[in-house]
Amino acid sequence: MSNNIVSRLKRKKIVDVVATGKRMDGRELLQYRDWEIKTNFIAKSEGSAEVKLGKTHVVVGVKIGIGHPFEDTPDAGVMMVNAEYTPVAHPTWEPGPPPKDAIELARVVDRGLRAAEIIDMDKLGLVSGVKVQMIFVDLYVLNYDGNLIDACSAGALAALTTAEAPKFKVSKKGEIEKTDKTEKLKLRAHPLAVTVCKIGDSLIVDPTYDEEEVKDGRITITVDENGNLNAIQKRGPVGFTLDEIKKCINIASEKAAEIRALVLAGE
Repeated sequence: MSNNIVSRLKRKKIVDVVATGKRMDGRELLQYRDWEIKTNFIAKSEGSAEVKLGKTHVVVGVKIGIGHPFEDTPDAGVMMVNAEYTPVAHPTWEPGPPPKDAIELARVVDRGLRAAEIIDMDKLGLVSGVKVQMIFVDLYVLNYDGNLIDACSAGALAALTTAEAPKFKVSKKGEIEKTDKTEKLKLRAHPLAVTVCKIGDSLIVDPTYDEEEVKDGRITITVDENGNLNAIQKRGPVGFTLDEIKKCINIASEKAAEIRALVLAGE
């Protein structure tokens, strides 16, 4: 039996089951798998989190150092989000440059954090136009079974929420010295991404790998604790109607609040 036939049979089975209001694993359409979130997972980082969402397993590390500002924002710190697909996470992943999906993962998580203005970057300047604090948020996928964006978004928030930022001393000559003191990174918002997939005529959250393979479309909505929409990312060949988008926004607002409670419980 060809792979194409197998894929069509898999899609038909999943579409038929989802149409009944259930999932292949017995979940409701708008039910997440079990979350497990641990912080301070990496000893040598300023902040870290381990997230397990069903069989999906990611680790997020936060490192804070010194670097150069962008020319148009000489006094503002810099935040960068990177994602790495480790080859052990999935049989089809190989060592080498990050694939386009890893780049998208990093960008979607990054966009949600930036749009929410999660950190006041203007307070991270050290020497105007020369040196500023750099915040690196690194996403590592250890096992992939769907819904990496939501898992990494929750991990990023958990890692940033518990991060201890080093204090720097700047002399009159502009020399920078890292002290042995730290302070908790100050966050101004708590944005979280919620991904909704369209399979047939149904909308589901937290898709597994098999569900992602047969999805018609995907929309990720990042929402903060005040209900503000920080970012929206759509992917897939099938569009969403206006009513479906409104429904997705309502779903994201409700589910983000549930996930946020889990993330902040370990603060």
